[in-house]
Amino acid sequence: MMNHEEENVDIVIVGAGLAGLTTALSLHRLGLRSLVLELSESLRITGFALLLWTNAWRALDVVGVGNILRQKSTQIKGFKIASLDTGLFTSEQALDKDVKFEGYESRCVIRKDLLETIVNELPPDTIRYSSKVAAIDELGHFKLVHLANGSILKTKVLIGCDGVNSVVAKWLDLGTPISVGRSAIRGLVELPDGSDFGPMFHVHFGGGVRFGIIPIDHKTFHWFCTFIPSQVPSYEEDWKVNPIKMKQFVSSRINKLPQEAQDVVEKTTLSNIIYSPLKFRQPWNVLFGNIVKDNVCVAGDVLHPMTPDISQGGCAAIEDSVVLGRCRGEAFLKKPGEDDDEYERIKKGLEKYGKERRWRSFSLISVSYCVGFMQQSKGSLVRKVWFSRYTPSAFLKMTNFDCGNLV
Repeated sequence: MMNHEEENVDIVIVGAGLAGLTTALSLHRLGLRSLVLELSESLRITGFALLLWTNAWRALDVVGVGNILRQKSTQIKGFKIASLDTGLFTSEQALDKDVKFEGYESRCVIRKDLLETIVNELPPDTIRYSSKVAAIDELGHFKLVHLANGSILKTKVLIGCDGVNSVVAKWLDLGTPISVGRSAIRGLVELPDGSDFGPMFHVHFGGGVRFGIIPIDHKTFHWFCTFIPSQVPSYEEDWKVNPIKMKQFVSSRINKLPQEAQDVVEKTTLSNIIYSPLKFRQPWNVLFGNIVKDNVCVAGDVLHPMTPDISQGGCAAIEDSVVLGRCRGEAFLKKPGEDDDEYERIKKGLEKYGKERRWRSFSLISVSYCVGFMQQSKGSLVRKVWFSRYTPSAFLKMTNFDCGNLV
């Protein structure tokens, strides 16, 4: 049997998704090296696009990539809501003219652009691909991360950013995210001739679905359709891997919308359509579960998987990364002699991170679930009143948040 030597790494991050990469960048801006372990052979580009709000852009500015990404996306000016009766987009809420939304920022970014922009700012040896975590052990104050290839990493800090099936969350006994009974079909399309949508978020409710179109630029659009599979008689399990059936279903539910909106779906190539069941972490699991334990913590979708109804999953992951970078920096950058026990500094730093992110995550998960439940309810009057009166307020409250600087 081959014996593998332990490799010493101060900070190990599991998962090269949005949370893992932004955390690595936050640490890099502070002069701290981390190693990101990624299961895939290359950068994972799934999900197509993310709608990022004010809170995310503030955090992206902190890590120094905000302006790069702004050049790749258009500012969204407001909502247009389709009539249930005619399908026409007759109701409009212009956020840029609403004093309640003064200073807001909302842009939809292609996920590939977002991740590659972050990676380009990292040292070239930050990410180690094809690295599957097989087990986690303890050795005194250190954590031993055993990889499937037999190698062992000895680390002072272990951060889990490895998604809803997290190995780190399992080690923490944090619990598994659960289904909300809804699913989403998403697509990304480029229209060479552009469209007349303008910089507006177009949304339609009806027929048991929630459908939306979000501009990335004047030619590129991200669209989504959330629905409840149990309420669709024609639903079959193979939809999850059959983009033809996904497209047919979405098209059948938006046939009252203007032709231009239907064309967004019709002109989407099959390779640019994906299906995903919606999951969330039960809010009390975040409040009372082990999101931090000694020198181990979780961030991003591991910490707060949520429904997409207020577009805060990715935003919150970026917030986590800045807060985590700040708390790690306070522990590692403290001058020698001020505190003889580095391990205790690390523990206290992660406890501070957990305290800052626990209630924020609880609020985001809860509000997103409630908004989604009301938006997808069968009562059209209830849904209309809720969206017009409460959804913009929910967006405003959740997005007008500043996670602070790195130092």
